[in-house]
Amino acid sequence: MKRFLAFIRKEFYHVFRDQRTLLILFGLPVAQIVLFGYALSSEVKNIGIAIQDNSHDIHTEKIIRKIESSSYFHIENPILNYNDIESRFKDGSIKCAVIFPSNFGSDLKRLGGAKIQVIADASDPNTATIVTNYLNAIVRDYQQELNPTARLNYQIVPELRQLYNEQQNGSLNFIPGVIALIFMIVSTALTSVSVVREKELGTMEILLVSPFKPIMVLIAKAIPYLVLSVINFVIIIFLSVYLLDVEIKGSFLLLFAESILFIITCLSLGLVISNVTDSQQTAMLISMMGMMLPTLILTGFMFPLENMPWIFQAVSHLIPSHYYYIIVKAVMLKGLGFSYVWKETLILVGMTILLLTISLKKFKIRLS
Repeated sequence: MKRFLAFIRKEFYHVFRDQRTLLILFGLPVAQIVLFGYALSSEVKNIGIAIQDNSHDIHTEKIIRKIESSSYFHIENPILNYNDIESRFKDGSIKCAVIFPSNFGSDLKRLGGAKIQVIADASDPNTATIVTNYLNAIVRDYQQELNPTARLNYQIVPELRQLYNEQQNGSLNFIPGVIALIFMIVSTALTSVSVVREKELGTMEILLVSPFKPIMVLIAKAIPYLVLSVINFVIIIFLSVYLLDVEIKGSFLLLFAESILFIITCLSLGLVISNVTDSQQTAMLISMMGMMLPTLILTGFMFPLENMPWIFQAVSHLIPSHYYYIIVKAVMLKGLGFSYVWKETLILVGMTILLLTISLKKFKIRLS
């Protein structure tokens, strides 16, 4: 055991002496949490909008005031003509244009209804749909204020409530996926170069003639990254709670235990990559690019899996971060217990055992 602890201490020295490793280990998680929490959001805000008011009556002024007071829009200079609309769409200064006809106020009084033309830049169809929905909601809200007693026969008025994220905090959608992404990249990438580094430095001979069995060598190499990844988890949770106002609604101990399990899964995957590659560059490329893209695309936190072809949905079930993302959302955001995530937990345990077995089988006890 004393020799085993000395081996683990040696691995810690390897980590702390490499500044690039420390930067990846602690700098990358903080940068990603801040980036996804603040810079990247699925919400649409401060959209440039231009308005052409040909009516200049009290109704158009109130609607424009409502649009201006909304955080979703930023009103730019007024539109001069239709050619001006197209040129400003092309240069990207606006994403939407609203045109009030000259007879807007009179039609509203005389006919009981009037039309507003809304032109949106649909080069980004998702943004265009959201922007038009926002404008429709503003107009409906003004119409309700204008005539609150108006009721249609058999009118159905839905009452909406959004569970688990009533404040519409965009960070709640990204944080579980970012945690999975950080562990998948950091734990897998750093572990993947551990065995390869010994091969390139020529110190693998020392390990092979040591009294350690292969499994003890692999465990000793994984333990430092396990400890440092747990520290990373604490830092990530601290930033999420106190910087991004993300509330942990479920059991922290369950979330902690599931995170340790996922970290071990990532470390096992890194050991497999490390044992089947011969250079640190190859191992880093496979672990960073090969794991980052599937985690971003096929876990569900960036793009809905339900919208993808069935082949990609099937591939997503082979990615460990897919199950961890489900677990984090269930525990952190919904406050669910182990009885709701036991299937995903069992799958991660099975993946961990399989990956450790493969890495042990692929560990070469003789140098070629």
